[in-house]
Amino acid sequence: MLNIVLFGPPGAGKGTQSERLIEKYGLIHLSTGDMFRMHISNDTELGKQVKQILADGMLVPDSITIDMLEEEVSQHPNAKGFIFDGFPRTVAQAEALDAYLAGKGQQIDMVLQLDVPEETIKERIELRRQSSGRADDDAEKLLKRIDEYFSKTIHVLPYYKDQQKVTTINGVGEIDAISDLLYASIDPHVA
Repeated sequence: MLNIVLFGPPGAGKGTQSERLIEKYGLIHLSTGDMFRMHISNDTELGKQVKQILADGMLVPDSITIDMLEEEVSQHPNAKGFIFDGFPRTVAQAEALDAYLAGKGQQIDMVLQLDVPEETIKERIELRRQSSGRADDDAEKLLKRIDEYFSKTIHVLPYYKDQQKVTTINGVGEIDAISDLLYASIDPHVA
């Protein structure tokens, strides 16, 4: 079992790189953002709860996010491992994830931090917004999401650094070159 947290601000390339890691290592991609968007588009009860929170560019409360993530993990009992994308976003979420995985005899094996300057993030999200029309990529909401990342989410890194699980990857450059850096970090952990 290989469990990876792919960490970085909005627009760092987590989704793009996750697709490549899934293909190479056979992992299950768990993106809380994708899960929320699916619930919203299907107009589920959870979707109704989080729609306004996400529309305002705020973080969904830990309890809702953790419950949703645990439900998703439990649907893949034979997985080779997971890529956690967009989770955990708080130390409380990281602790809850560790406790949940420990109860299953598992752990987070590594945290791969995609390091991208804020100006590059804004440029990437503007391009993504133009092509995808994602509501959470509008300029005002983007600033809130970036602020949330740098004021709150970034504090999860020391939690994992204390466990010596963080590898920082330069997230600027050619997509293939960034993928190669990620593979080089993961390969020693693959049996």
